[in-house]
Amino acid sequence: MMSGDGAVASSDGMPADDARLALVLSGGGAFGAAHVGVLQVLAERGIRPGIAVGTSSGALVAAAYAAGFSVEAIERAARAFRWRQIARWTGAARWGLLDTVATTEAVQRIFGEDPLIEDLPRAFGAYATNLRTRQGVILDRGPLSIALRSTIAVPGVLPPARHQGMLLADGGMVDNVPVEAARALGAERVIVVRLHAKWENVRMMRTVTRTAALAADESVLLIQPEMEKLAQWTMGDVPQLIAEGRRAAEAALRETSFVPGADGSGAVGHPQG
Repeated sequence: MMSGDGAVASSDGMPADDARLALVLSGGGAFGAAHVGVLQVLAERGIRPGIAVGTSSGALVAAAYAAGFSVEAIERAARAFRWRQIARWTGAARWGLLDTVATTEAVQRIFGEDPLIEDLPRAFGAYATNLRTRQGVILDRGPLSIALRSTIAVPGVLPPARHQGMLLADGGMVDNVPVEAARALGAERVIVVRLHAKWENVRMMRTVTRTAALAADESVLLIQPEMEKLAQWTMGDVPQLIAEGRRAAEAALRETSFVPGADGSGAVGHPQG
């Protein structure tokens, strides 16, 4: 239920969502399961972002959160997830090896329809790349299935989605941690979950530089689960990924003054020490 200030009123005795606090979840294939562990810790601390933005697999988790699914339900879905739920092999000569019609079918099966993003209980945005312009696009209105099919469309593997004259693919090609997209949706403070790997090398210098800037931003809480030695494209490491998301979130919260306020809002503080 929406309150006058845009916060989502809670029916479970918990504080209301903070309409000015966003959760930004990066992409990374199966690594996205780590986001579940982060959601668990935030829920335990009473931290309830009213905005959820994601790229690729991060958008799948963000969409479930924005739709109001419980953390327990999201965890069950992550543990049971198989790639065939969102993509199937196609023998046709197309833009990718797999077809994402299964994503639309999954959305319709879960919701009983293909809901409009603007009707979800929390604000949501999926970040995608417009292949025609090479620019990022925030999909925060319209059918949920189109947004998800767009943001997960890894070039060469999954076909781009056509929408409003655009050819849309994985947003990670432009920005895997779309903080500015969250700000465009009204966020003043942002919790960023960046799926990090120690094996990132000099070719990732742009990402490393961007991450340093986020870490220095007092309006951002940066959480970086460590993905080293965990599988990115198979689901066998999901339990370990969820546990690593929990560890990283707890560590990040220990190092900052980020605490939920008495009215349910969160406050991001500068790292302590």
